[in-house]
Amino acid sequence: MSRIGKKPISIPKGVVVKVENNKIIVEGPKGKLERDLHPKINVELTDKEIIVKRHDDSKESRAFHGLYRSLINNMVEGVSKGFEKRLEIVGIGYRATLKGKALDLSLGFSHPVVVEPPEGIEFVVENQQKIVVKGIDKQLVGQVAANIRKIRKPEPYKGKGIRYEGEHILRKAGKSAK
Repeated sequence: MSRIGKKPISIPKGVVVKVENNKIIVEGPKGKLERDLHPKINVELTDKEIIVKRHDDSKESRAFHGLYRSLINNMVEGVSKGFEKRLEIVGIGYRATLKGKALDLSLGFSHPVVVEPPEGIEFVVENQQKIVVKGIDKQLVGQVAANIRKIRKPEPYKGKGIRYEGEHILRKAGKSAK
């Protein structure tokens, strides 16, 4: 039995979960998420919790058991609390501003870089060096944050670029004079 898959998922107040012909729909105060279920996975609903079960004991079913339990748990957590990723901009003259909903980045290029948020994602700029990516879909929040980081990755000599908050960058020594 999957250690993660056998844990029940508790449903917080204000969250409604429905299962309709191999699709799970989770609605909460922050929004609505839905996901197709794998044919080898069953979902049972009780009043206060969700239990994920598998049809057989094959290797594929055991793998999907834990995966779908985690995905459904992330859906429940996303519609009730939401997710966020924090990014830091390091470098002289590097800054971020909001233009409407879009993120406008000045990163040392000859032009500003404008990042439009996909549906369900919100950008917050705390000061010109800190960006917060917020949303209810954990996978989408992480992907958008990774795409922003990819625009100007932190370089190993001076550490300039966009990094996750608290991320440690391995620094190289550079050239030494003789």
